[in-house]
Amino acid sequence: MKSVVKFGLSAVMVATLAACSGAETRRQASDDFEYLNAPSPSEWNTLPGQKPEFTGAYAIPQSNFEGAVGSNVDIRPPQQILELIPGARYEHVGSTVTIWVPRAEQLQRVWDTVQGMAKEGAFPVKTSSAEGIETGWVDWVINEDDDAIESRYLLTPTESRGRHGLRITLLEARRSDTGTVLPEVAGQRYATQMTNLIATSYDAEIREEARIRAQELVKNIPISLGKDRSGLPVIVARAPYDVFWERLPSILTELGFKVEDRNRSQGTLEVDYNNPDEMLWDKIGTERLDLAQRTYNIQLGDLGNRTSINFTDKNGKPVKEETLAQLSDVLAAVIDYMNTK
Repeated sequence: MKSVVKFGLSAVMVATLAACSGAETRRQASDDFEYLNAPSPSEWNTLPGQKPEFTGAYAIPQSNFEGAVGSNVDIRPPQQILELIPGARYEHVGSTVTIWVPRAEQLQRVWDTVQGMAKEGAFPVKTSSAEGIETGWVDWVINEDDDAIESRYLLTPTESRGRHGLRITLLEARRSDTGTVLPEVAGQRYATQMTNLIATSYDAEIREEARIRAQELVKNIPISLGKDRSGLPVIVARAPYDVFWERLPSILTELGFKVEDRNRSQGTLEVDYNNPDEMLWDKIGTERLDLAQRTYNIQLGDLGNRTSINFTDKNGKPVKEETLAQLSDVLAAVIDYMNTK
């Protein structure tokens, strides 16, 4: 049975970074293919007694060139690799992509991801061993207008000169409907396609582990008021950034904040505050938070094994130091309360 890999709207970047519509328009640079009917160049004829002078700037090399023409030319930009594996370097040669990682332990983790994908049916397996996996035919379904493409791969862990890598080799790619083998240039896209599938699976596993670790460590997140490098007041959570990032939304929701938007890479959250029910303050044992009901921006900072938390209004003006101190106490109380639920 073939494995069909489908990409929805939210995974468009994984599937392709070329924002073109149909298969025909992706291969048609302008107008139509009338240029294919252009007559062959003819020999230059000179007048009697004329001494011709030529420049080599426009000389057409004489050779038998092979390559696609007309509708067989794919003018889409090259498929781009999604660099989702921390510290990895990507080497793309022909129809082979190698993911180089700095440590043998990380390579083992990437290889575990590949083996897990095989067991879960992310792609069919023809042969499997500790040395590598040869896949069966994988059908790529990108969108309704795209050509039906199927391809198979050899996935192998490799080491070279102290480097550790996973090699993704495209063995063959063809059109599902006709069986026509794709040329190497077109096939390179599908070596990248499998690379991105593995990278996104690895990234999803890391994020899920961070989420679970955040839940396990939430009982050990002391909150206090401290100072940043400029001497300004800031709330400090004694937990790594990744852990606290995953847990903070549920803490804020418990406290009456609604998360409208957040950006993990920038450490920002946009929240709307509404006073929670009076029962909450009785449960957590603090006074009601003296905070206006409006939109706020929260900025998290990565301090290694700690995370800084700063509150500003929607115009970027920091809240008062007294309010920040109260927020620190309330966040600590909410975490303690959630631990008992």
